[in-house]
Amino acid sequence: MEVITSHDHADFDALASILGAAVLYPQAIPLLPPSLNRNVRDFLTLYGGELPFVGFEDLPRGRIARLILVDTQNPPTLKGLRTDSEIIFIDHHPLEKELKPKMSYRGGEVGSTTTLLMKDIMESSFTPSMVEATLLLLGIYEDTGSLSYLSTRPEDLRAAAWLLEKGANLEVVSNFLHNPLTKLQKKLYHLLLENAEFHEVRGHTVMIAAAETPQPVEEISTLAHHLRDLHDPQAVFVIVASGGNIHLVARSTSEAVDVSSIAREFGGGGHKRAAAALISGHTLGEVREKILNHLQEKIVPVITVEEIMSHGVHTLPSSATVAEAEEAMRRWGHEGFPVVDGGELVGILTRGQIDRAVHHGLRQEPIVRIMHKGGIKVSPQESVETLQKIMLDQGLGQVPVVDNGQILGIVTRTDLIKLWASPPQPSRAGEIKARMEKALPHNLLAVLHQASGTAQEMGFNLYLVGGFVRDLLLGLPNLDIDLVVEGGAIALARRLAGELKARAHTHPTFGTAKLLFEQEPSPIAPLSSLDLATARTEFYEHPTALPSVERSSIKQDLGRRDFTINTLAISLREKSYGELLDFYGGAKDLEERLIRVLHNLSFVEDPTRILRALRLEQRLGFRLEPRSEELLQGALDLLRRVSGERVWEELEATFQEAKPGKTLDRLQALGVLAHIHPGLHYEPSLDKMLEALPQRWEEWQKMGCRPVAKKGGEELAILSLALLLPDGDTQAARGVSQRLKRSTADSRILLEFSELRARAPQIAKRGLAKSGLYRILAPYRTQVLFLLWLTSDSKAIRNRLELYHHQLACVETILRGDDLREMGVPRGPVYKKILQALRDARLDGKIKTRPDEIALVKRLVQKA
Repeated sequence: MEVITSHDHADFDALASILGAAVLYPQAIPLLPPSLNRNVRDFLTLYGGELPFVGFEDLPRGRIARLILVDTQNPPTLKGLRTDSEIIFIDHHPLEKELKPKMSYRGGEVGSTTTLLMKDIMESSFTPSMVEATLLLLGIYEDTGSLSYLSTRPEDLRAAAWLLEKGANLEVVSNFLHNPLTKLQKKLYHLLLENAEFHEVRGHTVMIAAAETPQPVEEISTLAHHLRDLHDPQAVFVIVASGGNIHLVARSTSEAVDVSSIAREFGGGGHKRAAAALISGHTLGEVREKILNHLQEKIVPVITVEEIMSHGVHTLPSSATVAEAEEAMRRWGHEGFPVVDGGELVGILTRGQIDRAVHHGLRQEPIVRIMHKGGIKVSPQESVETLQKIMLDQGLGQVPVVDNGQILGIVTRTDLIKLWASPPQPSRAGEIKARMEKALPHNLLAVLHQASGTAQEMGFNLYLVGGFVRDLLLGLPNLDIDLVVEGGAIALARRLAGELKARAHTHPTFGTAKLLFEQEPSPIAPLSSLDLATARTEFYEHPTALPSVERSSIKQDLGRRDFTINTLAISLREKSYGELLDFYGGAKDLEERLIRVLHNLSFVEDPTRILRALRLEQRLGFRLEPRSEELLQGALDLLRRVSGERVWEELEATFQEAKPGKTLDRLQALGVLAHIHPGLHYEPSLDKMLEALPQRWEEWQKMGCRPVAKKGGEELAILSLALLLPDGDTQAARGVSQRLKRSTADSRILLEFSELRARAPQIAKRGLAKSGLYRILAPYRTQVLFLLWLTSDSKAIRNRLELYHHQLACVETILRGDDLREMGVPRGPVYKKILQALRDARLDGKIKTRPDEIALVKRLVQKA
């Protein structure tokens, strides 16, 4: 037979989970545990007749082939349970034991075990009765604090909403979750309240309440909930001596306080937020002391200030004026500044203080008159709870982070809000390290480790950033390595150049450096250089301007980038190696395959991001996030103000994509090409042509009778651009060339292609002599001939272009100007006419040898 049951002293989540499992495993017996909480017993007294439960004593005899255990991972003692019985654990708490053969576990990050089962129930054809729906809702509400605990997840709300739609009674739920205390409970509660003591442990408030009672008291856990609700500590430990034993009940509201780890020290168990133990052989005082000692060991901040702070910080001296502080806030967008004199923190200045001072006409007053005075600070190792307390006590929205007297950075109210909005995720360091070892050559990894170690010796932090990180997470090959240094990239590059026998090429204006490895083979093969940049922030004086640059933190550096998926970084620091830095939701957007700008003015500050957004969207197979697309549309007019060189740089990158047509199609559809220049237009018919362009151009060059100097991607880009021009419109070609600030050579290609397209009918003319074809085509560059050959639908035109390119372009006369002079032909324009006549005659097969050419020259001279 099959049996479903749960833990002893069953609460509503346990009872509801048994019911939920019975729906999904209808062949199994839903067995009540031997003891139930009082409110559960009361519920069953009223409504048990409408539910399928079997009493513990009524379990039929026989072998249990399968045990389905809900809301616990500790199998009970049951007659018929064998060592070879299959056991399925269904529990919303993390797996805490090693699974033996024939054991399986089903869990998930939800607020109750009932919720785990509800997903399948909601997808089934089952329709609960009012009593069943109410019991299932009781299970969810009890374990989620009526959907208010931090462990509550969206799945809990969806399940609760479904149950309400099916008739769950909220009044009944409320009555049974708020059972009045019995007289014994009230008496014990007051004793616990009188004896309660509070301890601050690593920034967390812990309540310990102890009492002794001669009579056993039911549901001490209820009293623990009441004490927690009254005083709101991060954790409460209730210890009650009764009948020769001590009952320990613990509850926690913080991930940092794992009460189950404390309960296990006394032989008990549970999970992080709720645990219990039955203790013998100890006094209340001994248990209390052991709890305090274990708390010092067990409480570790889940998130420290260091994990959410911004490294690097702008400071102001106390002598700065209010006007100077106002300008600094406007320029950098900060809500406040640490005030530092002689390297010592002397105060904090907030935006509110500046605004009030400006309102009262105090612009020229020193900020020392209006700032918060004193060294208000937090250390990087402290918990966010400690930070929050400092902010509340001091009424500040930002607090400097100080370690050993040095200001490392700042942490703000916004950092806390972002933390609440995005709960901490499990570390991906192990996964990232494995991906890096697979994606990067071992020699390059070794150099990165060495660079990071050197950076730490210099007091710097080193990070991998940009497209490499994005593509690493997507599983795409990319060796475009970009390194950001919190500190000084140039100083680090110079030090590494000595260590690695490389050469450092530096750009002090931008705080960037390139390490060049000139030895063979390169120690970072297949690469020969590494790019390093100082973490920096940017300030745009006006829309479309190039930004001003200043040193900052890694967080601010990532915040200046174009899209969230490009804001990811990997720490190379020894203690956090492989940790993924994701301040702006880039990992989530990668999962959802979205291109999203970081802020509403992103396209306004740099309209070239419009082209980058669509290029990245099509390359990765992502889609532009709807709000970002709205912002893109609103910034199109600003493209006209962007320099031609910058627009061309983005178009050139688009043409170099493996499938440029996909991006160009989007640029056309959204009106981007027209805003660059009305003469640019993309048709889907160009898709295959653009994709094949590199190969066809290479083929064209190989079959020519004259070698062509190869220019690589730049040349392919101008050929691609030519395909977007209207047929035979030289005015449009000239306008596009001027708008994109193209070189004289590139401009000639565009203009000549427009001209030659207009002359295409002449090339196809029936009876056209080879000399006539030569005269038409000779003035045009080979790139222009190729473009017409590529785009023409006329087989006659293509054949004649091939004839010229293969043969005619290389036809030369034997006689030269010197020969004409020796023959006594007077110098002058006549030389050009004679030589042209000679070539025409040779092209048309009228002459073949040197004597033939001499004879023709004589005839032409006589005729002249």
